[in-house]
Amino acid sequence: MKKIVSIMLAVCVILPFPRGKAKAAGLSLSAKSAVLIEAETGTVLFAKNAEEQRAMASTTKIMTAILTIEAGDLDREFTVDTYAIMTEGTSMGLREGDIVSRRDLLYGILLPSGNDAANAAAVSVSGSMTAFVKKMNEKAEELGLKNTHFVTPSGLDADGHYTTALDLANLTAYAMKNEIFREVVACKSKQVEFGNPPYKRTLYNSNKMLSKYDGAIGVKTGFTDNARRCLVSAAQRGGVTLIAVTLNAGDDWNDHIKMLDYGFSQVSSYPLPTECGAGVSVAGTGKKIGVYAEGASLSLKPEQRQKLVRYVLLPKFVYGEVKRGEKLGELLFLLDGKPVKTVPLLASESAEAENKELNFWQKLLSRFNIYV
Repeated sequence: MKKIVSIMLAVCVILPFPRGKAKAAGLSLSAKSAVLIEAETGTVLFAKNAEEQRAMASTTKIMTAILTIEAGDLDREFTVDTYAIMTEGTSMGLREGDIVSRRDLLYGILLPSGNDAANAAAVSVSGSMTAFVKKMNEKAEELGLKNTHFVTPSGLDADGHYTTALDLANLTAYAMKNEIFREVVACKSKQVEFGNPPYKRTLYNSNKMLSKYDGAIGVKTGFTDNARRCLVSAAQRGGVTLIAVTLNAGDDWNDHIKMLDYGFSQVSSYPLPTECGAGVSVAGTGKKIGVYAEGASLSLKPEQRQKLVRYVLLPKFVYGEVKRGEKLGELLFLLDGKPVKTVPLLASESAEAENKELNFWQKLLSRFNIYV
């Protein structure tokens, strides 16, 4: 393993992009609360009562699903908990004694919005629904969702079970970074296998945005008598990914079409400046090797381009062997002081010190990855 002792450089470059102005949305929506964000930067493009606490119905299952994925062991089969699947509302069709995997439960949770699937996954992951709900709230706190509190894994109405449109959008942005989650929510239908003995059957997605909107890639519907119609959608066009949320809506499909159309008119994907003239010295070789970054882009409103700041984070010295293409540092891009993108800086060539032996202090500093 390569040993590193280095001085970190923080070279600040304010990118000289032209100024621009976004026009006001002026959108008329049926939803009581709504928000539209750009997924990577979290930029809010439209908001209506976006931080007002409301019931969220089955959009709750976004949290249930991502925690199930992060628990791992997705393909191990087990027998569902009898009490967990005895629940009202939408179902994937689980019965007492059924054998299923967590992976197939994910499709049951996110496509037909099975309350039985959500509860079964909760017990599988945490041993009980109560313990899983605690995990849900811990995750919400970890993600900075300050106006969100969970009481059930399924989203059935319960006192103290609430979120905001903005919190739900940010939760979704986090979940959509997960490849498995993205794959599941993009499915219009999926053949799964469960039962006793297991047999194949097909589940269908309740999210009509996948058919209604060009570029739609997910994510989740919801409805209860208290929450009314709730919807989280995501769409991707031209390298831009948007997330829209409506809570308590009368016409959610059209609300989302309006928001997404507006968002794509306001945000574009811009190539980032990744050229870097800096280099890294390889101790013991007398050589300084260059670094390069592969092409990268970021979705921004025109007026945000001049606000983007770039830092070059790179060690001055490395000890040991360096292979071409190995990561040596990164470019860090900030928008309004918030990190929004990192791009790896890679070695442009290979190098190896003739004297591989490090002195005591080099070894110590390398072991603890201390930058001095």
